Amino acid sequence: MDCAARWAPGLSRLIELFVMKAPTAAANNPPMPSDATSIKPAITPAIKPAPIHPLWLRITHWINALAVLVLVTSGWRIYDASPLFDFEIPTSITLGGWLGGALQWHFAAMYLLFFNGLFYLGMNLGSGRLQAKFFPLSPRGIWNDALEALRGKLSHADPRRYNNVQRLAYLFVIVDIMLIVMSGLVLWKSVQLAPLRDLLGGYEFARRIHFFGMAALVSFVALHLVMVALVPRTLLSMLSRHGGEAA
Repeated sequence: MDCAARWAPGLSRLIELFVMKAPTAAANNPPMPSDATSIKPAITPAIKPAPIHPLWLRITHWINALAVLVLVTSGWRIYDASPLFDFEIPTSITLGGWLGGALQWHFAAMYLLFFNGLFYLGMNLGSGRLQAKFFPLSPRGIWNDALEALRGKLSHADPRRYNNVQRLAYLFVIVDIMLIVMSGLVLWKSVQLAPLRDLLGGYEFARRIHFFGMAALVSFVALHLVMVALVPRTLLSMLSRHGGEAA
């Protein structure tokens, strides 16, 4: 008894010191603020997909379409005034009404096509789009894609990517329009542009270049419209940023 009584005060003091110094669960885990009871994950802003075709391309495409329509229909009226071959274009599908009117429409559309075409070509070259979209191009690739197209198996899943047949067709149209413009300038200013006239084989040969160049352009437009009817998404991609894709 004497021994227990003697140790009791010291033991009580030791227990008191231990309780005061020991960290409590509440101290180690302070209560969370009421507004943090549920942790919400950080929201990453959605990245908008790039447009199928840039805005400048869509605008120049439709300006070119308008210019070509005016050039072709007024050109048919000009052709009827002095036919190259033994046929004439029906007046109902020509523009201008008479030769003078047709020439005015033709020259107006020529300027539109020329300056819009320069802008289109400059943007394609400057942005690197010409190289990225139209090359590489190989005879084997053209042949294989043409066969796939004839079998109805050529994929159009990605409108951002041109197949080899499309690449060849668009490059051909660029060169064809250049020839049409140059031969048209010779027909308009034959004396002033004598070097260009000689380069194209003379006035009469330049006239034939102009005629067949226009015929090739009309054929391309007709084929282009058929492809648009078969793959309507190609039209939508020229009307809006994403052409019907989920943005």
